[in-house]
Amino acid sequence: MAAATSVVVLDRGNNTTCTVNLHGSTVVSWRVNNQEQLFVSKQAIFDGKRAIRGGIPFVFPQFGPWSYGPQHGFARIVRWNLEKAPERLASGDVEAVFSLMDNDYTRSMWNHPFRLTYRLILREKELHFNIGVYNPSENQTFSFNLLLHTYFKVPDVRRCQITGLYGCTYIDKTRDNAVFREVRDVVVISEFTDRIYHNTPQEHIITNVVSGRKMRIQKYNFPDTDDEYPNMICVESGHVSSPMILLPGTAFEASQILQVM
Repeated sequence: MAAATSVVVLDRGNNTTCTVNLHGSTVVSWRVNNQEQLFVSKQAIFDGKRAIRGGIPFVFPQFGPWSYGPQHGFARIVRWNLEKAPERLASGDVEAVFSLMDNDYTRSMWNHPFRLTYRLILREKELHFNIGVYNPSENQTFSFNLLLHTYFKVPDVRRCQITGLYGCTYIDKTRDNAVFREVRDVVVISEFTDRIYHNTPQEHIITNVVSGRKMRIQKYNFPDTDDEYPNMICVESGHVSSPMILLPGTAFEASQILQVM
């Protein structure tokens, strides 16, 4: 597959761009004033088969291990459609829409009709994500998890702080999935960390991301926040601690805004 046909670039001017690989509809770059905000592993493989390590993989319909198919579901390893090519809005912002529908491959592991739409809007210092999950079936209900697996680029993760987790319960995957309650106003990551925080507020601020700046995450219909720690920081908005149930003919919408402060 030629690289030119597999990558879509939203360009707002002023060296502010967002690059999406149609494999998994994975955001692989977000530059603000020519400064990269996302982490992509040097080990990332762009073979159109495996999930891309880094950027913002799209997790659906399963978070974590899955008995029916690949870990974190199939959405991040299948090719999406470019529903609407990048287009400049009256505001000067740039919008593109991607979509995914069930096919023989998805039905081989998850036998449900579905339609996903993924609308990205690149603003001056913000990236907006709007997700729609539709169940077109006349009689079949399905349940799913949904998560945006965002890898932020940071100079030193130990200097990062995350707000908005105080009082939330969390599952600690590094301690046999035991459940704890967060007692810190500001969470500092000083060791290997892999946690799912439940019922988190709609806003988090991460300090000391690229060049010491702050990143604001605002989210809607994503009640969970996942934290990971290698040499970058993942702060992921998701609906993962309990499955979302979608009745026939109905839709679910969720959104996230990333803002460089």
